[in-house]
Amino acid sequence: MTNKYDVPKATMKRYPVYLKALKKLKSEGIERILSRELAEVCDIQATTIRRDFSFIGSLGKQGYGYDVDTLIETFNHLLGMNYEEKIILVGIGNLGKALLNYDRWDLGVGEIVCGFDSNPDKLGEINGIPVYHINDLKTHMPANCRVAILTISEDIQETVDLLIENGIKGVIDFSHEHIQMPKGAILKQVDVISAIQELIFQANNL
Repeated sequence: MTNKYDVPKATMKRYPVYLKALKKLKSEGIERILSRELAEVCDIQATTIRRDFSFIGSLGKQGYGYDVDTLIETFNHLLGMNYEEKIILVGIGNLGKALLNYDRWDLGVGEIVCGFDSNPDKLGEINGIPVYHINDLKTHMPANCRVAILTISEDIQETVDLLIENGIKGVIDFSHEHIQMPKGAILKQVDVISAIQELIFQANNL
């Protein structure tokens, strides 16, 4: 999906929060909402909401507010919720197995369609999802697959290079290792420890 908007990272992180709140409001029968009302639901200042919305166009009218369906459609498109992205998982350890057994991928941007591992004992099928040897990546790479989740702890750079060679454009990494990405490819690292540290800091300053 191509994003034509120049949206700051901090703002982009809030868009999923807005989408979740809007879907809840719609389920409650609410069709139109003011920024100050949405602010109460999201616990985000109304001025911040209006500024965040301004990056993606004129979505509301002063005094009228925002049409809930229009906002949901806009954020669905922006966040890729209307796309059926094919995702592969590399690394079938405890975390990898947990991700394969996760049953709410249909609420996101797509689904994991297959997994890969270097250990022959981990090959087969988990929760209906086939797991292949990493050496057979080229053979079993799904057509038009652009995203890979990485949950391995060894040969990380070599594996990323292999993924890029086979068409992967974005990698979600849980390894916390330094990874070099070529131009035109994107790396998103998930750092649970940093998230906990940030949370503790915020809790200590309440």
